[in-house]
Amino acid sequence: MELTFAAATDIGRQRNHNEDNFLIDKKLRLFLVADGMGGHAAGEVASSIAVHEVRDAIHNSRDLIDRYRVDHPGVQSYEILQVLEHAVQAACGAVHARAQAEQDKRGMGTTATVLLIAGGGDHLRGFIAHVGDSRCYLARQNQCHVLTEDHSLMNELVRRGKLNREQIESSPYKQYKNAVTRAVGVYSSVEVDTFDFDILPGDRFLLCTDGMYAYVDEDELPKQLADGEVKDVPRRLVDRANAGGGHDNITAVVIRIGETASAELAPRNTEVSLKLEVLKGMQMFRFLSYKELVRVGNIAEIVELSTDQVIFTQGQPGDSMYVVISGSVRLAKGEKVVAELGKGHHFGEMSLVDRSVRSLTATAAEPTRLVTISRKDFYEIIKREPASAVKMLWSFVQVLGQRLRKTTNDLSDALHGDRHGTETEEENLSQD
Repeated sequence: MELTFAAATDIGRQRNHNEDNFLIDKKLRLFLVADGMGGHAAGEVASSIAVHEVRDAIHNSRDLIDRYRVDHPGVQSYEILQVLEHAVQAACGAVHARAQAEQDKRGMGTTATVLLIAGGGDHLRGFIAHVGDSRCYLARQNQCHVLTEDHSLMNELVRRGKLNREQIESSPYKQYKNAVTRAVGVYSSVEVDTFDFDILPGDRFLLCTDGMYAYVDEDELPKQLADGEVKDVPRRLVDRANAGGGHDNITAVVIRIGETASAELAPRNTEVSLKLEVLKGMQMFRFLSYKELVRVGNIAEIVELSTDQVIFTQGQPGDSMYVVISGSVRLAKGEKVVAELGKGHHFGEMSLVDRSVRSLTATAAEPTRLVTISRKDFYEIIKREPASAVKMLWSFVQVLGQRLRKTTNDLSDALHGDRHGTETEEENLSQD
């Protein structure tokens, strides 16, 4: 898959100097934006230090990155994420050390949003490391997704339900709209968000600072990133931001992933899209953002079964849940068939939260494809992503509540039916 890219930065309409920085390293396939802060030109020093430190640290691990391949991973994805996290921490230490050494730069810091594209041939994967309130957008299949979380006071208030986004401009907190809750270099270390995901042909990315995304229309962005020569796109976006007011420095880095004619890649593209589509349709994952859904998709696998192939047996310890993509699955208790599940139905989800044994036997009734998620991998997400965990577990409780109500109603109907049957029988006996 061919990569094309371009970048532009601008002082904006209301600043007297540019504290933004960006970096593109073609050989490393590394892209980075940084928005400095600190005053007295300290912000541009912080962002400059950060982009060079991150680049140097990742360059020092280029052998590991070169060995990474999605189709034959001798190097695991988490190792690449560790490289990015350590690179941002190195930058954090360098910025902080400079600030401590020079009195006029005390307290300076910067955002850092890093995208590394790794893998070989037609199998590419994206790796993100992120601190602050710059952003990485993904435009895929005419939809726009934000792959980073703003580390800002306003976003934290929104996330905690203290206000909604429509209330920001009228909020007493408006004066703190640009305040960040995490930055590179303010302290000697920082918490870094990391994330990895499949890259597909036709994907478009925008890395930008807040001076840019304040003027982004997410509905229009997919078309804007796809139109014309890539070298012209960042400047058009910067011009649009300036036309909107240009309240801050403006930086945009645009990356395009070319389409491919590879027939081998088509099944993989379909598989990635299919997993996300199936998961998105499940009640258990309905509150997840696109980024959170991709995290779940990363641990989901697709399995293919032949007719009468057993998935699990009654009494066997359960360790995975399943969703039917195509075909059908027969659930039986002993010799009695309890249910037959078709496309979109899921089963075995209790295994994600409970170590009990299977109460039924599951068998493919015909050639069948399933998405499966293991309890071990699910627990890893629960531990690493508490916000996602709350959403998933709340949905899970709702599903169980619905099933409990249905079971209660079924029992009530059955008891009512038995009682009615007994009364009818007694009435018939009395007539006899």
